[in-house]
Amino acid sequence: MAAETPFEPARYLTRVSGSDYLEVKWRLVWLRDRHPDASIDTELISHRDNTAVFRARVTLPNGGVATGWGSENAGDFRDYLEKAETKALGRALAALGFGTQFCPDFEFGAAAGRVVDAPVKASRAARGSGAERKEAAVAAIGPDQPATERQLRYLQAVAREAGLDAAALDERAMQEFGVEAQALSRRDASSLIDLIQSGARIAS
Repeated sequence: MAAETPFEPARYLTRVSGSDYLEVKWRLVWLRDRHPDASIDTELISHRDNTAVFRARVTLPNGGVATGWGSENAGDFRDYLEKAETKALGRALAALGFGTQFCPDFEFGAAAGRVVDAPVKASRAARGSGAERKEAAVAAIGPDQPATERQLRYLQAVAREAGLDAAALDERAMQEFGVEAQALSRRDASSLIDLIQSGARIAS
């Protein structure tokens, strides 16, 4: 009997603003093809004011593990709960290499292209390298404007996952940016989210 043909992700790419994108459903097929025993766990971390924050964790049999976060609200999608879960799962899969070379890491915020998960036309802020996309997104929303309530809720959820209570989050914000979390700008709130998730610190 002939061996079963391995899943070929390149056959399932979708074009988004001239770039190749692999939908999360195909990343899942790819994962199961390579690692049938991989485990997937998703959890609704926060659901307030019509905004949902999900965490997804994917664990491979060989010990590889990745966590992804996703948030959406009712103003962006009617089925925002499902969209937030899909975003979190897609990011966890991308971190393990399932989709990384095909899908841009669309930036948090309304200025970025929204691909959760049927591809749509992405804005110019979502094109280019990761650094270029982030700079464009920040420029579009105004780097020195106050962080939005949605962004702060997401920051708080990320902090809780990292074991930081409100006081510890304020202390971290003071250490990095000289203000408490609620007073962060959009740019600094985005940077602090990245720092907490990566466990890194800004060099002094």
